[in-house]
Amino acid sequence: MEWVRSGEDLFVRIDPDEEIHASLQRLADEVGFDAAAITSGIGRTRDNQYGYMNEQGVYQRRPLDSPSELVSLSGNIARTKQGAAFTHIHCCWSDDDNDVHAGHMFQSTVHVVAEIHIRILSEAIMTRCPLADLELLGLEFS
Repeated sequence: MEWVRSGEDLFVRIDPDEEIHASLQRLADEVGFDAAAITSGIGRTRDNQYGYMNEQGVYQRRPLDSPSELVSLSGNIARTKQGAAFTHIHCCWSDDDNDVHAGHMFQSTVHVVAEIHIRILSEAIMTRCPLADLELLGLEFS
């Protein structure tokens, strides 16, 4: 992974075999921010796991193992109460038949490259906290 900073903007290149969530969490620790918006992302990934939250508040997961075009990526980076970087990302992929797969990203490994723009929210503190009866960690602001 390499990145460049311009003011509060980061542009990140994630390289083959790197997992996107883990890479962006490492970046948050390296740069030292507590809150950011992930505004865009493109590339080609594999070993993707995505899905949605059902009416009972439980995530339903689906695999997309073969290499696919990462068409769109957005989300945010916050911290847990324990201080760990936490990424919440939604994605859209196109497989080699141009069928679209979209939803909450649980994991995604870069196959060729991922190029991601992040805007640091330097005046904000965002904390991820457990929510009653949901698998999702809620977002609190300070």
